[in-house]
Amino acid sequence: MPDVSIFSHPIPSSPPKDVERTNSLVITQVPRSFFQPVIMRALQDHFATYGDINQWVPIASFSRIILVYYSEDSAERAKLNCDPLVIQPRNARTPTILRVYRSDNNPIITPSSPTSDNFLRPPPIEKNFLISPPGSPPIGWEPVKEDPPNATPLADDLIAALRKLKLQERRSSREVLLEPEDGVGVGVYVEDCDNIEDEKSEMDWEYGAPSPARLRWKPIATAMPPIPSSNW
Repeated sequence: MPDVSIFSHPIPSSPPKDVERTNSLVITQVPRSFFQPVIMRALQDHFATYGDINQWVPIASFSRIILVYYSEDSAERAKLNCDPLVIQPRNARTPTILRVYRSDNNPIITPSSPTSDNFLRPPPIEKNFLISPPGSPPIGWEPVKEDPPNATPLADDLIAALRKLKLQERRSSREVLLEPEDGVGVGVYVEDCDNIEDEKSEMDWEYGAPSPARLRWKPIATAMPPIPSSNW
């Protein structure tokens, strides 16, 4: 047994007349440190004093325990006598208070129960592939052979314009390779912005000498800003 004491402080009340009877309870506000075999076994033994337990499901991520009795009367007795439930460690001053609430009714699991009724089922076929990872494929499903990647990354009209640019001679500084229809669409124009003489001079340029393109730059003289005069 763990080094703790379990005390029941039931709220003196009778079950409401309009409450729906259930065989399941939810124990809430369970600290994470309680989810160890010794303490879980002590709590389960305590609740087993009110009736035979069919399912004991600790859920540490939600700080709660789902408890299913064989009998609805056992669940009601545990609810009335164990809410709230005080856990007093012998070496701690502050006790831990657990709350016990009624839950939805759960089916009784026995060795002869069909397993398909005790577990979650996959979604309908039309929504089966929307979950990740997807569930089992439907009966008769076969994978479809996908098409290979697109071998033509450029559009046909753009390829024709590039081929035209490569093969024909440019007769003017501006040439239309692709004209959009009615002014709507994509147009491809080539304009020669370089001068032949400048290209020659660039080819004769030697490393370390001033660039011919830089020699063509002429600084623009600007007026000097006015200097305020000082009176001494």
